[in-house]
Amino acid sequence: MPPAAASLFEIVAYLEQRIILKRLERHSGSKAAGAAASHLPQAVGIIPVANRLRDRRPPRLPGAPIVGPKTASLLLMRVAAAILLFTCLGCAQFRSTAPLVVAPTTVTDSKGRFVDGLAPDDLILFDNNVPQTIQMDWMTYPIDLVVAVQTSSNSGAVIDKLGGSGILFTQLLAADAGETAVISFSDEVQLHQDFTGNPDSVIHALRMLRMEGGGAHMLDALRQALLMLERRPPGRRRIILMIAERRDRSSQAKLPEVMEQVERLNAAIYWLTYSPMLQPFTVKPKTAEDLKPEAERIKGPQCAGCPAPDDTPVPPDLGPGGFLYTIGELIRLHQPDLSSLFARITGGRTLNFLKKNALEQAIQLVGEEVHRQYILSFEPKGGEPGKFHAIRVAVKNRPELQAKTREGYWALQ
Repeated sequence: MPPAAASLFEIVAYLEQRIILKRLERHSGSKAAGAAASHLPQAVGIIPVANRLRDRRPPRLPGAPIVGPKTASLLLMRVAAAILLFTCLGCAQFRSTAPLVVAPTTVTDSKGRFVDGLAPDDLILFDNNVPQTIQMDWMTYPIDLVVAVQTSSNSGAVIDKLGGSGILFTQLLAADAGETAVISFSDEVQLHQDFTGNPDSVIHALRMLRMEGGGAHMLDALRQALLMLERRPPGRRRIILMIAERRDRSSQAKLPEVMEQVERLNAAIYWLTYSPMLQPFTVKPKTAEDLKPEAERIKGPQCAGCPAPDDTPVPPDLGPGGFLYTIGELIRLHQPDLSSLFARITGGRTLNFLKKNALEQAIQLVGEEVHRQYILSFEPKGGEPGKFHAIRVAVKNRPELQAKTREGYWALQ
């Protein structure tokens, strides 16, 4: 029997070694098993007890098969080892309070092409320039994606571009087994579509977006998206795609609390941003027919006597514009660039777009990157709460390859 003070892992080690000795006895006799036992990994307080137990066994004739109680004992030992092993895994899963830092990592060559096929031993992750022991997830986890769209009064041109892009979010980004939710924000945050794998529902939600209010509550939208992701089942990747300006206007949520929430959920944030001053000049001229609800629009004359589409030109929407608006935008330049901050800290990316084809290319690039990343994780060694830890990843002996990951994390309580 193992000593009473032995840990569960030591007990499992003892049982596994007993099984190995049994197999050696079956094929080579007790002397060979005794010699092999000296080369097995030594578990503290376990192997000496195993040796004493082995020496007390009655001698066995060479070549005699193991039958009866010995065979039953071996079977029971295997069952006990399996039970204890699963017990240990359960303890590690539900009792461990050590947080894991997840670092999605993209590796590209000198031409910007994604590099696949690397193993954990090929990568080195540094936490404040100290190499860490990393794990790499080989499993393809389904994605929970929240698309957050700014719908303030200067976003009309962007909303028009999103009308036909819903299929890209569901098929290229969330992909198989993934689910997408759609929220909008201006003066307040609104849910337009909860998590779904149905692309038609996402497309409909994006087409129904309308301008509302003059605010840009980005931090409030991020907080709402993180709350939605927190309620999702475990074992899924959490991604937020912001389609918005760079700087917040009048959010109630505070930057530190949202950043802490992002850290705890290990969510990745991608940001597609634009210039509200230039966007109105990238939209094709509209007619009165374009302003009707989608279901009421006339695509073309259906018959000789049917009504034709209303082609009356509509004045372009140039956004808020004006001298005061421009001054306000200049004043906001002193505020933090949230698009760059959250993308760098979470391992996401910031992409600018002007026209619709650039928006669609940006969505495709994000989708390709998300599905070609190496999901690395490590257990931080602790440190002063609130202190920033810089992390980076390098590829061993491959200086021509570039590894991009999140820039760091803040140590939590």
